[in-house]
Amino acid sequence: VWLYDDKGAKYLDTVAGIAVCSLGHAHPAVTDAVAGQARRIVHSSNLYRIENQRLLGRRLAEISGLDSVFFCNSGTEANEAAIKLARLYAHNTHDYKAPLIAVMKDAFHGRTMGAWSASRPSDDSPFAPLLPGFVQAEFGDADQLRDLISQHPQLCAVMLEPIQGEAGVRVPADGYLRAVRRLCDDHGLLMIVDEVQTGIARTGRWYCFAHDGIVPDIVCSAKALANGVPIGACIATAEVAKHLVAGTHGSTFGGNPLACAAALAVIETIEQEGLNEHAAAVGGHLMAGLRSALPPHLVREIRGRGLMIGIELTAPCGELPLLALEENLLLNVAGGNTIRLLPPLVLAKNEADIIIGRLTKVLARFEDR
Repeated sequence: VWLYDDKGAKYLDTVAGIAVCSLGHAHPAVTDAVAGQARRIVHSSNLYRIENQRLLGRRLAEISGLDSVFFCNSGTEANEAAIKLARLYAHNTHDYKAPLIAVMKDAFHGRTMGAWSASRPSDDSPFAPLLPGFVQAEFGDADQLRDLISQHPQLCAVMLEPIQGEAGVRVPADGYLRAVRRLCDDHGLLMIVDEVQTGIARTGRWYCFAHDGIVPDIVCSAKALANGVPIGACIATAEVAKHLVAGTHGSTFGGNPLACAAALAVIETIEQEGLNEHAAAVGGHLMAGLRSALPPHLVREIRGRGLMIGIELTAPCGELPLLALEENLLLNVAGGNTIRLLPPLVLAKNEADIIIGRLTKVLARFEDR
């Protein structure tokens, strides 16, 4: 969980490449898997069967509860695949000419045109015109989503993050995902869950939706899946996935032997080291310590799940990452006024205590600036 700069200074990393390096840096299991695979073959083509891809697809089906996987190179690409798959499903099964997807206010699904349009459907930025086909609902409000569904008969899917990361670690009330799942079932809609940031043990389960005891129709996964080797996965039920046939979508590098070898090593290591349970335990310890130590007049709320924690302050705090460097702490700010902690899942409790101590000093500097 430590990084060193070019002068040898040692920093405790609570960013982890933005929820990517869940096994920390230079974990021997990932190093050995990547080096060993590179000695054999790095890339061939999806024109041929790739054994590592088959093995990883099977593991992702097991841990997600779904059936089929499309491999790509990033979370954005996984979300693009999900959007295309939902539209394809709507055209094929409902004959919708202009299918709509309900997305959430303040969501973030990526920066390509489709993913950005799903994140900011009303954006008037220089990227306009954005792609049509999205309508916005309030995140965490199932009643408002029900009303939105009734207003749009060509709605084919609901797409959301189980916890909104870029918006400031916004955690919905218990039961919200179950309510969305029921609405999708009642109205024949696909439920798409963007687990790019929350997935692969970050919240104490393989995927965050498991806390609510549901299974979506499509799950998007990336970031921590290969501990820094680029990979993305769009995972779907067999009934939905069967519509994505050859020619409808593709990826040159997706599911290559190298990335899949790294991802297989990550999943095996998380299992062997019990990191789902560890993330839940250390995350609980860290949140309790933060609530006890941080000044209440400066902290509006501390929220999160597992080792995905947001500390919302009473004022904008964009300069905090630079102040934190002076305390040899790497941290990130999301949503303008929220410190986002995404440390490697291998974080020990004594290292969590170091975070608390250093962050306390950082906030004292913030007040005195």
